[in-house]
Amino acid sequence: MASMKLGAKPDAFKRQGQAWFCTTGLPSDVTVEVGDMSFHLHKFPLLSKSAFLARLIEENADQEECVIKLNDIPGGAKSFELVARFCYGVKIELSPANVVYLRCASEHLKMTEVAEDNLIAQSEMFLNQVVLRNWKDSLTALDTCDDLLPHAEDLQIVKRCIESLASKATTDPNLFGWPIREHGIMQSPGGSVLWNGISTGARPRNFNADWWYADASSLSFPMYKRLISTMESRGIRPEIIAGSLTYYAKKYLPGINRRHSMGAVPLTAALSEVEQKNLLEEIDRLLPVQKGIASTNVLLGLLRTAMILKASPTCISNLEKRIGMQLDQATLEDLLLPNFSYTMETLYNVECVHRILDHFLAMDQANGGESPCLDDVMASPSLTPITSVAKLIDGYLAEIAPDINLKLPKFQALASAVPEYARPLDDGLYRAIDIYLKAHSWLSEAEREQLCRLLDCQKLSLEACTHAAQNERLPLRVVVQVLFFEQLQLRTSIAGCLLVSDNLEGSRPLRSGVATSGEAGGWATAVRENQVLKVGMDNMRMRLAELEKECSSMRQEIEKLGGRSSKGGGGGWASRVVPRRLGLKVRSQMCSAQEGSVSERQRSMSAKLDKLQAKVTKHKKQLAADA
Repeated sequence: MASMKLGAKPDAFKRQGQAWFCTTGLPSDVTVEVGDMSFHLHKFPLLSKSAFLARLIEENADQEECVIKLNDIPGGAKSFELVARFCYGVKIELSPANVVYLRCASEHLKMTEVAEDNLIAQSEMFLNQVVLRNWKDSLTALDTCDDLLPHAEDLQIVKRCIESLASKATTDPNLFGWPIREHGIMQSPGGSVLWNGISTGARPRNFNADWWYADASSLSFPMYKRLISTMESRGIRPEIIAGSLTYYAKKYLPGINRRHSMGAVPLTAALSEVEQKNLLEEIDRLLPVQKGIASTNVLLGLLRTAMILKASPTCISNLEKRIGMQLDQATLEDLLLPNFSYTMETLYNVECVHRILDHFLAMDQANGGESPCLDDVMASPSLTPITSVAKLIDGYLAEIAPDINLKLPKFQALASAVPEYARPLDDGLYRAIDIYLKAHSWLSEAEREQLCRLLDCQKLSLEACTHAAQNERLPLRVVVQVLFFEQLQLRTSIAGCLLVSDNLEGSRPLRSGVATSGEAGGWATAVRENQVLKVGMDNMRMRLAELEKECSSMRQEIEKLGGRSSKGGGGGWASRVVPRRLGLKVRSQMCSAQEGSVSERQRSMSAKLDKLQAKVTKHKKQLAADA
């Protein structure tokens, strides 16, 4: 911290209780009272430096004891003590921590009209030439202005400090050969570190754009707010402003950090709830509105804190809209917002998440979002933000489903809010519905069917179909649909395997074609076509491996089908599901017919599998011969 020494005389002041005495050997002839502190001084040193004190002394000249009251001096007794020392020529040290006190006090006492190099000139010079050129000193001086308002404001000290800080914060220190602030070490134009003007050969460290976050967070919020506004007017990037606001919020709002690591941010919990509420609402107003400026988990932390502090509806609505703009970047843990309202019985705030989802869908439609076909979504599910949001909401539904107080309409409304095209698979939705049915076992059959209408059985994986076929909590209609589409998927899989095998068989003429081209095109052509042949054989090997995998999977399905038909002495699915659900007695003739149908289908599938296996063996021999 920079400093400047004023005066040369030794200290001649002594304090006794609430009084200061000047020990010069002469009796005191004037008493200056500042608040509850009294200063027993001499008239001449005071009137020789201050026109204001000279006028007051003259006004009290006819009194036997000269007593002057200075209750309105900026800085109070602390400032006047330094002023008195300056008037007596006693050594004092001018520093960024007291220069604003002395500057405001000297202006109030008019310490410029009587003598040259008076306190106004000295403090103004130190402020302009030393303090405002240094980041830390400007920050310290600005911090002291809170105790000296409005005097520091009238003298433009606050404005000058903020302009100095904003100028340094918006300038990249890495662009220069030497630092523009005292955080760095002195550097030569070449970039090496200087020690007493001599290069040491050491390289300086680089600074990130957030180097000033911690320092700026030490300011009171009114000063910090003015600093941020000045930086914005200078064109600083919005993400830097958002980063600083996030740092400030984490420091003074403890509720944000309940689920997040603090890192290097020191926790300060000195603010009351009302002060925290006002601070959060101000930060919400200052945050830029662009998407992705602030991280989604921080915004959700702000929203959770706003609910705890009962912030204004406008603040909560703004935060919900900000989160909705980038809901695809949220995590399930952050989305589980507890319900802090006494009028709502659910554990989590489902209505808030529903509103956030609505904001996301509205923004997606406003940006030209269309309903892609299912094949496009399946081709690149991870690249679609709406698909990520659908997966997130399905996970959220599974988390809130065990809440017995969660009503069916509320659960159903949130699940149906996600567009159908956003879900490539309905496995996540099926899991959430199954958990809800298990936790709400008292639902009627009609309510179960109504809930299960959200499912598209054609978009269930084989694993989900297998689970659903044996799920006693599902309505019978859903089980029948699941079994039907499970068989349809199995047929499609077999047809795909046969198509692959036919394509492998049709790729045989490649070798002869290469030989012919080699004879007609010369040596260079033969080399190129040999490379083509090698690539073709590698592709055949890869397809053959995939084909063998399909064969193995199909064999397992056939064995499973055989086990299903023989289980329980025959009867298949009808003997297991229908009697249990409907209470009907199935005749033995129907069981025999069903068993025969399954057996015939099993033999047909086995024959196709043997044929496919023979083709695989044939292609293996062909590859061995070609190699």
